[in-house]
Amino acid sequence: MPITLLPSLLLAIVLVGFTPGPANLFSLHCSMKNGTKKAMTMWFGLLTGFTIAATLGAFVTHLVGAMMDKYVVWLKYVGCAYILYLAWQIYRSKGEAQTSDHTCTFLSGMVVQLTNAKIVIFDLMAYTTFVLPYSNNLSDLLIMTALLEIAGPGANLVYLLAGAGLHDFYDRHPKQTNTVMAILLSACAIYILLN
Repeated sequence: MPITLLPSLLLAIVLVGFTPGPANLFSLHCSMKNGTKKAMTMWFGLLTGFTIAATLGAFVTHLVGAMMDKYVVWLKYVGCAYILYLAWQIYRSKGEAQTSDHTCTFLSGMVVQLTNAKIVIFDLMAYTTFVLPYSNNLSDLLIMTALLEIAGPGANLVYLLAGAGLHDFYDRHPKQTNTVMAILLSACAIYILLN
């Protein structure tokens, strides 16, 4: 990738990564409800899931390039189903005690990222737009994978820290906060399905 494209790539990373999406909202909710320590466990799942998905995307892009576009769309259906499941779990919890939150785990974080159609499609777009026209070297694709960590886990961490600051608010209004978070996650799933 020519260095002149770096500002465009970084702008795209910031715009896509830091806008509200399933993983960002899930990070926000986990830290609001459970505090930073438990939410960080979930964040390590997000980091792991993102790294696995982005690295697999780099390998697939290296091997088959643009031929994969028609198959990527199916991932959004799996991701939307899981996001709706999380929204239902959050809504159903109705502000129960922190120890009963089974949605904020390493595994749930990993699954959210592995099925996060917004980020997977963005990663593939970044590979095919910013790397493939100039190189099909796996090392160049993996360098892009490292940059994309800013869009995924980096943005998730920002939302997690913001949620930690809202922990006291959640303690005062758990039912209302869970309802709003469930609606926002459901809206993300519907938006992904419609696009």
